[in-house]
Amino acid sequence: MNFSALSIRNPIPAILLFALLTLAGLLAFRSAGIQDFPDIELPVVTVSASLPGAAPGTLETEVARKLENSIATLAQIKKMYTTILDGEVTISIEFELEKNANEAETEVRAAVSRVRSDLPADVRDPVVAKILTAGRPLGAWTLTSDTLDEEALSWLVDDSVTRRLLAVKGVGAVKRMGGLTRELRVELDADRMAALGVSAADVSRQLRKAQLEAPGGRGDVGGGEQAVRTIATVASAQALAAMDIPLPGGRSVRLERIATIADTTADRRSVALLDG
Repeated sequence: MNFSALSIRNPIPAILLFALLTLAGLLAFRSAGIQDFPDIELPVVTVSASLPGAAPGTLETEVARKLENSIATLAQIKKMYTTILDGEVTISIEFELEKNANEAETEVRAAVSRVRSDLPADVRDPVVAKILTAGRPLGAWTLTSDTLDEEALSWLVDDSVTRRLLAVKGVGAVKRMGGLTRELRVELDADRMAALGVSAADVSRQLRKAQLEAPGGRGDVGGGEQAVRTIATVASAQALAAMDIPLPGGRSVRLERIATIADTTADRRSVALLDG
């Protein structure tokens, strides 16, 4: 006896089975996700390294070429592209399709680590990441205000809006386009520095020390053990102006005597427009 003859003699079980399969198909269709760009792991890895203020020529010889020589020793590399801008190097490595994306990322990270000590000391740690097709922007918003200026509005986005958006499920990154960034600018007076015998490198070292926060061990405070932090940061331009700069012979001079300190914004490098 085949299934057709059994269904003709006993139609009710066959009808119920057909109805259940139809219902299951409808539910599965409604729950199926739809993506314009499906989650495909392509074996493409990017390496980003930045050295603020460096010229492209310096980055090519001191950063990009050393990273390329180390990465080029890896197997199954199909193509490698390098883009150099002011203060930033981006290397894209495309592997053969048979290469596992996670394995490719691990090998590139190891290759970058091998030459990290050969890069300039001021270069920020290179960022190694694989390309994800699902990591595209989901939305963009434009913010305006009648009470806040552009600097205050930019800080509101960086400090408050970004944290609230990152708390939303599924949001992996938030990037502000346009706006302004606060900057404490120190403009040195070359004539006064030459008269006092202080160099720009000396000032730079003291400024680097002024923005230091490091662990200081543990100590007994009030009968209990507490963690100790070493904090050396400045909160205002006035505090920076009062900083002492060491001079030859054990002397020192206040920074405001050899430089002009201003609490301002960084130079505008990009702008975002909406409807003109």
